Amino acid sequence: MRILLISAYEASSHKAWAHTLMSGLSEHQWQYLALPARHFAWRIRGNALSFAMDADYRPLLDAQYDLVVATSMTDCAGLKALCPNLQRIPWLLYFHENQFAYPANDKQQGLVEMQMVTLYSAMAADKCVFNSHFNQQSFFDGARALLKKLPDYSSPNWLQAVEERSCVLPVPIEVSTDLVKPVKRYDSSESIKLVWNARWEFDKGPDRLLAILKELESRHQDFQIAVLGEQFREVPKAFAEIKRRYSHRIEHFGYVPSREQYLNYLASAHVVLSTALHEFLGLAVLEAVSLGCVPLLPNRQVYPELFAKDYLYGSVLEDVEQEAISAVDTLLALLENPQPLPSCQGFSRETLLPSYQALFEQLAKPN
Repeated sequence: MRILLISAYEASSHKAWAHTLMSGLSEHQWQYLALPARHFAWRIRGNALSFAMDADYRPLLDAQYDLVVATSMTDCAGLKALCPNLQRIPWLLYFHENQFAYPANDKQQGLVEMQMVTLYSAMAADKCVFNSHFNQQSFFDGARALLKKLPDYSSPNWLQAVEERSCVLPVPIEVSTDLVKPVKRYDSSESIKLVWNARWEFDKGPDRLLAILKELESRHQDFQIAVLGEQFREVPKAFAEIKRRYSHRIEHFGYVPSREQYLNYLASAHVVLSTALHEFLGLAVLEAVSLGCVPLLPNRQVYPELFAKDYLYGSVLEDVEQEAISAVDTLLALLENPQPLPSCQGFSRETLLPSYQALFEQLAKPN
């Protein structure tokens, strides 16, 4: 099968997903096109032009394919209009995220326009695939709410048809089982080792991480933490305060370019902590849990879909300090009464790639 794979905003997790598909389903002939992950608002609106009007990309877009697989940042409607050859090929649109469930951000401009681009793409695709049920539901709930604002919207069944041709298929995770320690139990005589591994942006809750560290310190809980994750041009101020106030607790602070070293940090930790205000799947958390970390997560976003309530602390969006108290209470309860480590086998590439293969064959099959 000849497959064109398009990633219009090649974030690191999107890139890993794409390469997992290409390496795991190597019997297909893949052509991969990607644009760098920068200038988010411009990229989502302009990627069709960036691809179609580029002398290097255009011959690849005009080639013959049996299937197009695109990430949800891709302007499918725009690309189909600019590249007539792509109109005759089935499209699978993969949603790593959607533009309807992000937390409020005063700096985020043009959100409605970005939502409309994604909505048009969903309508133009033959199949919409979401990485979680939370992602799927929040997209359709948000899209319906947006369409009701249109002055001439008369409730046609546009979205119902799109929803009926949608499904959920998570991103496969890849970690070496050699890193998993047979027994990694916390001994009360040692320092609890935490890892926080998320993008250094406001939607991952760095202010909430700071509050949790304050609460741990106030209770005289001995701990060490590795604060990992990608950083961008603008870094929330909370990180500077975390580094200044808790340098004596920090095992590592910053991005780890080596994949092996990054996984070793996860494998050596007792607990993976999330403070996310927005999470559609939580690959970083799933990787850590697959390497033996106990999850400590807010009871919101995708997390209740993935883990039992024992691992979830109270979500108190309006009160950061109260949420920190709940997080530390939950942590101490898990340390006192350890629970069986959740299984991540359902997210392994061995489990999920056959489902991707079946979906590709179904879409590319001639009518």
